[in-house]
Amino acid sequence: METNRQKKMGALLQNDIVDILQGEVRKNGITNLIISVSKVNITSDLSIAKVYLSIFPAEKGPELLKAIQSNSPLIKHELAQRVRHQLRKVPDLNFYIDDSLEYIDQIDKALKGDENPIGNPELLVKRKKK
Repeated sequence: METNRQKKMGALLQNDIVDILQGEVRKNGITNLIISVSKVNITSDLSIAKVYLSIFPAEKGPELLKAIQSNSPLIKHELAQRVRHQLRKVPDLNFYIDDSLEYIDQIDKALKGDENPIGNPELLVKRKKK
C-alpha cells in the first residue's frame, strides 16, 4: 500500500521524467516516436523508483529501454536539478516497459476475432487450467 507521500513523489517524478525524455527526443530530432511514463512506484524508504514507460511504436521498445537504462545517471542528474527544492534526495531510477496497452489490444483482438469465448463457449473448456 502506497502512502500519500509516495504517491505525491511518484506524480512529481512522473511529470518531470516525461519532460526530460520527450525533451531529449525533440532535441535529437527523432520523429515517429512517443514515450510516456505510465506510472512511477517508489519504495517505502524512498530510495528506489520504478518507472514504467509506454513506447510507441512498440517494436522500438527494447532498444530504447536499453538506451534509457544506460543513460539513467544523466536522467537522474537532470531530474535532481528540476526537483532540488522539493526533494532532499532523488531516488535511484529503474526503468521498465509497460506492456499493458499491448495486453489490452490483444484482448480486443481476441474478442473481435475467432477466439471470442463469449461467442463460442466451447473455447472456455480449452482455456481452463488443469
